[in-house]
Amino acid sequence: MISASLKALFGAALVALAASASAQKTQLTVYTALETDQIKAYEAGFTKQNPNIELKWVRDSTGVITAKLLAEKANPQADVVMGVAASSLALLDTQGMLVPYAPINLDAIMASYRDKKSPPAWWGMDVWGATVCFNTVEAQKKGIPKPETWKDLTKPIYKGQVVMPNPASSGTGYFDVTAWLTLWGDQNGKGGGWKYMDALHENIAQYTHSGSKPCNMAAAGEYVVGISFEYRANSNKAKGAPIDLVFPKEGLGWDLEAFGIHKGTKKLEAAQKLADWASSKDAMLLYGKNFAITAQPGVAAPLANVPADYEKRLVKMDFKAAADSRERVLAEWSKRYDSKSEPKK
Repeated sequence: MISASLKALFGAALVALAASASAQKTQLTVYTALETDQIKAYEAGFTKQNPNIELKWVRDSTGVITAKLLAEKANPQADVVMGVAASSLALLDTQGMLVPYAPINLDAIMASYRDKKSPPAWWGMDVWGATVCFNTVEAQKKGIPKPETWKDLTKPIYKGQVVMPNPASSGTGYFDVTAWLTLWGDQNGKGGGWKYMDALHENIAQYTHSGSKPCNMAAAGEYVVGISFEYRANSNKAKGAPIDLVFPKEGLGWDLEAFGIHKGTKKLEAAQKLADWASSKDAMLLYGKNFAITAQPGVAAPLANVPADYEKRLVKMDFKAAADSRERVLAEWSKRYDSKSEPKK
């Protein structure tokens, strides 16, 4: 029999061993706007190959994370920015906040889905794009037809039945606004894109601070139409929500979930290991379970409810231009439409 003192000694040794193993782990602080239901799978994939690196996630919606990073510029807290909009990373790059790095899988990533510089300051993981969630049950009760175009949503029959994300806090909202300005013109607040948003605003019930929330609200029957993105729409439909996915014919706003190493990191080697994994085919296969388009072509399997020509429907996107005009566009948007935004927490 083992004596009590020997048991205690053995237990103390185990605790010390566990503490030593934990102490040897490098902790990376990762700022992200990834959906919480995606983070777990990505972390598991990475730590399986890199057991000595622990990921500490700081998550919020795109606009909030972008603002947090900019506010911390003089005293950086993040090691890595992962799963945040490329338009935001392009903005961080203009502020000199990213460390250029070519991950070992960079050549497999399409040129249109990464920073043009060599080595790049950022590169894309996957595309997420606009989708309208349309509640068929509530629509039938109210006699509301399914929209086919963005301009359909300005018709009087949709008044009070449309919710969309606030572009100042949501990357989804920002790429919607960018797309409409691209399609119909900006002209510093006087173009057709702003005229469209003026008309749409008449029918908006609320601007939310999350890109997922409008689809969740439509799925729950709170509103008939939720302007959102394909991952959340597909996952809600898969859970049995009575929604159809609508991809407006004029063209779809989109952005990249993208990756960059923060200039303030003191753990560059570990950050580069995460970059190497996040750009790998293994990682792309995980992204492809959620999104129709990955930055490495031919990896994602076809997604249910997403049209085969989805990529061709995406509007032309200039990430640097979106970054450069962000402050002006958001100031104009807030001045015109912020009265219908949900209260901030």
